[in-house]
Amino acid sequence: MNPEIVKYNEKQEPDQRELCDLLAQEIDKKLPGAENKIWHGHPVWFLDGNPIVGYSKQKPGIRLMFWSGADFGEAQLNVVGQKFKDASIFFNGVSEVKVSDLRRWLKKSQEVQWDYKNIVKRKGRLELLQS
Repeated sequence: MNPEIVKYNEKQEPDQRELCDLLAQEIDKKLPGAENKIWHGHPVWFLDGNPIVGYSKQKPGIRLMFWSGADFGEAQLNVVGQKFKDASIFFNGVSEVKVSDLRRWLKKSQEVQWDYKNIVKRKGRLELLQS
């Protein structure tokens, strides 16, 4: 895992640090070979340069966001973006994470991808890469 992500996690409060560590470990395990780095201030994983999943600390808790999550058909990913195809869920502790759900979402994140990598070139228009 990228050392910058480790540093990000270490800066969190103990409960949130444990949560961030769990998320990072599961994401790394289920997206082998994905590039991971701090992007726009928080941990993000990429497949072929396309952002797939990331998390960030926000007021309601740790937000786990899937860039193409709106098309996963998952009711738990209920914080849906207005402009793009992202969907999120907030957690406040490890006990709230159902690992089987997380693994299913990570699998879907590889199967359903909108092309964010080329969004500027396409003047804000997204295209489906995989389904």
